[in-house]
Amino acid sequence: MTASTFLLLNLALAFYLIGAIWAHEVDIFRNWQVLDRENFRRLQAVHWRKLPYWIFMPLAVAFAGSVALIWYHPVASPLWAIWGNLGCQLLSHALTATMWGPWQARLSQDPKGAQGIYLHRILKTHWIRTLLINAYALILLAWAIIVLA
Repeated sequence: MTASTFLLLNLALAFYLIGAIWAHEVDIFRNWQVLDRENFRRLQAVHWRKLPYWIFMPLAVAFAGSVALIWYHPVASPLWAIWGNLGCQLLSHALTATMWGPWQARLSQDPKGAQGIYLHRILKTHWIRTLLINAYALILLAWAIIVLA
């Protein structure tokens, strides 16, 4: 596989992740607000069972791809793109580990369910993760345009 093809595969995965993050931002989390406690718990349980396949695995592959792009990238790749895409992912992962992940865990245990404080916190701040994933993908897009044009 050429370095250019590898870059384009990373770009495709990044745009998949844009779709996933926007689904969470504008639909999934916001729809949770209208559920009663029983249905919220059932829906959240189904949601958690799906996350490893449609979120965690693609994120892990994307992260590995961004790390690999440090060493395996097309000639004339800009340093800002190499480090910028990885930086956006690292910041997103760090904030997920320190904020959104723990809030999700607490949300799943909160007796108030979707009416509790944790979903409110997620809804109030999730745009940051959405912005970081979009920035990561747009950096890869600009990188691909620069080196492949």
